[in-house]
Amino acid sequence: MQEQQQVTIPNKTKRSFNSWVNNPMIEDYALRYAPKSFRKWSEFAVASSAIGGIAFLADFAIGGSITIAYGFTNAFWGILIAGLIIFLTGIPIAHYSSKYNVDMDLLTRGAGFGYLGSTLTSLVYATFTLIYFATEGAIMAQALEIYFHIPLGIGYLIGALVIIPIVTFGMTALAKFQIWTQPLWIVLMVVPVIAILVKDPQSLATWTQFGGNSSSGPSFNPLFFAMSAGVVLSLITQIGEQADYLRFMPDRTAKNHKKWIWAVILAGPGWIIIGAFKQLCGSFFVSYIAPSVGFEKAGEPIQMFIKAFGTFIPGAFLVLTIATFFVLMSQLKIQVTNAYSGSLSWSNFFSRIIHFHPGRVAWLFLQVAIALAMMEAGIFNFLNAVLGFYSNVAVAWIGAIVADLVINKNLLKISPPYIEFKRAHLFNFNPVGFGSMIIASVISIIAYFGYLGDFLQAFSPFLSLALAFILAPIIAIATKGKYYIARENPAQQQLHAAALEHTHMHAHSHNHVHENGESTCAVCSYDYEQEDTTYCPFHGGTICSLCCSLEKNCHDMCKKQKA
Repeated sequence: MQEQQQVTIPNKTKRSFNSWVNNPMIEDYALRYAPKSFRKWSEFAVASSAIGGIAFLADFAIGGSITIAYGFTNAFWGILIAGLIIFLTGIPIAHYSSKYNVDMDLLTRGAGFGYLGSTLTSLVYATFTLIYFATEGAIMAQALEIYFHIPLGIGYLIGALVIIPIVTFGMTALAKFQIWTQPLWIVLMVVPVIAILVKDPQSLATWTQFGGNSSSGPSFNPLFFAMSAGVVLSLITQIGEQADYLRFMPDRTAKNHKKWIWAVILAGPGWIIIGAFKQLCGSFFVSYIAPSVGFEKAGEPIQMFIKAFGTFIPGAFLVLTIATFFVLMSQLKIQVTNAYSGSLSWSNFFSRIIHFHPGRVAWLFLQVAIALAMMEAGIFNFLNAVLGFYSNVAVAWIGAIVADLVINKNLLKISPPYIEFKRAHLFNFNPVGFGSMIIASVISIIAYFGYLGDFLQAFSPFLSLALAFILAPIIAIATKGKYYIARENPAQQQLHAAALEHTHMHAHSHNHVHENGESTCAVCSYDYEQEDTTYCPFHGGTICSLCCSLEKNCHDMCKKQKA
């Protein structure tokens, strides 16, 4: 199944797509704006689906591993401070993604990175989904090994393949799966913690005095605190997976305004509230079970819940069954999100590099294959090191985006007030976001490897975030914002004005608009909402954003002349 083209005019093509790309239920608008006609879910349904995607047990593993490595106090404050940063940076990203119905990649394009500049961030985002797909898959395999005695290698394979059928049908299947499993998951997560505290109140004191392998024991050490926070900060890009759901939010109106805001906050930056709670639970569980299973096993979520459920459920077999069921359900809930978001990021990455799009599902298989290789390589055993390094790049990306959305768009008003994501209107590279991310990443990685001293080595993710956040507005001022828009888009400006005034939008004069407000793409002949189209001088008519991305022969001629 490959994209097929039939030449009709020299250097110009009519494009037809395979059945995967043409099926909205499967494709889920992987490379484009999510149209109003497809966004039929309520605020609650979208928010619940997004929250369901954070059921991952890696939070427990992270909380446990940093507590073993750095002691309770450093892990505790590392989780809280990193969680606060993640929450604050998530607010503008969730808001703009929900308002303009775009995923993280399209948002990045219009928030200071440019069309090709955001290709790098697609790769960073894909790496995030890969790391966590592999980590969560390893946790699932550990449960399969303990309960079914399946070797880890085979468990990795099972955990990877079982995800594909659900993710193939995109948001439609994911929303149902997340909503159905949500209540039971919450109960099974919270009850064991309460049971331990009720049965053994002394466990709380044991937790606060737990030193793990830390040379400072349970006492505070600023370097160990920073290292703990750095590992947690690697989760900052989780807001991208939340945005992949939030882009399907219904339009905000006077009637649903309050519900819309609450849904965006809770399902966007609000994910870290549950995430931090799980990390603290993982830290607590480690201190509770380490004396009986040892430090190495104590960091495995399946071991945590076997011991936790065992405090109030009689019978070893029943305990193991419930613990295994909970772990497998949790992993399925997050793995479908990791795989789904990965397929979106790979779609965006390759569409710009090779101008080819066989469909989101094709890249889903690539995502699963690479993650499986990482599982087999034993990524779980190096979790702290991998996440500590990765966080330097991740926070630079997020810091640059947030600075553009908050400072450049709203305070300095240098960046356009709307999100422009179409290739035809963007420079390939915008130094505002792309430049600030590169500089911040390079300097923080140098610091991470110890070349700038012990203090900055420990605090390298904080350095990365600060540099990106400061450099983005500085570069925007220095360049006078001239690298945001390559050619003006009157249709987008009218749409933005109409949204502000709550009036009907009048279409771009170049576009042939139907009564339903849609335009027909001159290349693929399908109808698209105005937000997803523009005028193309190469084809002499309206073109959709996907056909624009895949066009090889135009050489961006539209940006070299007035539209």
